[in-house]
Amino acid sequence: MKKQNLAATIALAVLSLHAQADDAAKPQGFLEASKLSLSSRTYYNENDDHSAGGINQRETVEVVKLDYKSGFTQGMIGVGIDAQMIYGLHLEGGPGHHLGTGSTIWPSDRDNSAQDDLARGDANVKFRLSKTELHVGGALAPQLPILLANDSRPMPQNFDGGMITSKEIDNLTLNAGQLEHSTGRASTNSTALSVAGATKGSNQFRYAGGDYKVTKDLTVQYYYANLEDFYKQHFFGLVHLLPLGDEQSFKTDLRYFNSSSDGKNSSDTAGYAFNNNGGYAKHAGEVDNVTWSTMFTYQLGGSKFLLGYQSVSDNGGFVALNQGNVTADGKPLAKDGSNSEDNGGNSYYLYTNALIGTFIRAGEDTSFGQYSYDFVRLGVPGLSVFVNYMRGNDIKDAKLTGVTHTEWERDAGVDYVIQSGYLKGFGTSLRTGSYHAGGTGIANQDQTRLIFNYTYNFL
Repeated sequence: MKKQNLAATIALAVLSLHAQADDAAKPQGFLEASKLSLSSRTYYNENDDHSAGGINQRETVEVVKLDYKSGFTQGMIGVGIDAQMIYGLHLEGGPGHHLGTGSTIWPSDRDNSAQDDLARGDANVKFRLSKTELHVGGALAPQLPILLANDSRPMPQNFDGGMITSKEIDNLTLNAGQLEHSTGRASTNSTALSVAGATKGSNQFRYAGGDYKVTKDLTVQYYYANLEDFYKQHFFGLVHLLPLGDEQSFKTDLRYFNSSSDGKNSSDTAGYAFNNNGGYAKHAGEVDNVTWSTMFTYQLGGSKFLLGYQSVSDNGGFVALNQGNVTADGKPLAKDGSNSEDNGGNSYYLYTNALIGTFIRAGEDTSFGQYSYDFVRLGVPGLSVFVNYMRGNDIKDAKLTGVTHTEWERDAGVDYVIQSGYLKGFGTSLRTGSYHAGGTGIANQDQTRLIFNYTYNFL
């Protein structure tokens, strides 16, 4: 692949510079501020699909990732490079335990069996002027309300294009950019950008917005995004933290999304329809949605109690990027499975984006709660646990007028990171969840994930 060759060339060149460059000849800051790390992720996924003919997925994979982030050259405009190389092995699964086409864990061969191994790489060039940075190229992982790159699987989801971040004004962070392709969390191929259910893609996702700290305890947000020929989206957010004394606080988090159709999605053009998450739509295939949520968190020592509510409007489901059905040039995936890797699945900036379900279909009102505890207060730093439960009601049936459905999910997890010694930073995460969908057309599922993470920093 061209991207792999590019990333490999850049990575080798940079390592060579580190080994050979004379101290006096080094560009100020480029090498001195460089960071080089090797990460390992061992990932076991077990998913019991309770639908008729459903696959009980059992897979273990190992992924190593080499990340290089340079500093910036000297001068008014600093220049640098970020590069990433990934290699993975499918360790275990066995016949009948790999999901095949559309797997969110690992790429599939033409016969829908799991690929033995994979490799991918990418890089971007970055520029800095004062407190403003521009990244152009690949290996981009935006973490914004209107686009969250997904890192919940063995490999991260990446994008290519251009992203700019500016902090020239105190307490104000501005973000803008244009993204053109995505490489999915279970893929080595890049694709155009799209939405769930569409078979065509776009090479233009534009966004702009910012976060402003009104006070040290109050942050307001606004972002606008446009996926050409699919949707336009406005986001408003407010986060307030109220200290209540020693080891106590009360946090309020308000989120509001307003999404509407754009271009070919508005005109019912073949291939550009949004499936509304398999649910109801006032106008079939069109994006038409308002989703808002409110969340309150009370912290007392190591305990956090979270309660929240989310509402999805009646006209259609929540929309976000999900390009699982298109290729890099925006065409449908081949029917022989030769390019059927999962390129979708980025996360949603919603508290209902749970282990299994998302609770984002038309008309759905969801109540949710979570309890978590950090054991540092009991003398066990690095250990934390959580349990949560969410229930969605009034989901509008996609075909039957006046009929509504309910879904629920309960999850639990434990995390531990070794704090000292040779394995300092070695992390273990266990997640388990049960999901039940009543009449929504989605299978009931039980899922368990066991993940081991370790990062070694060379520089």
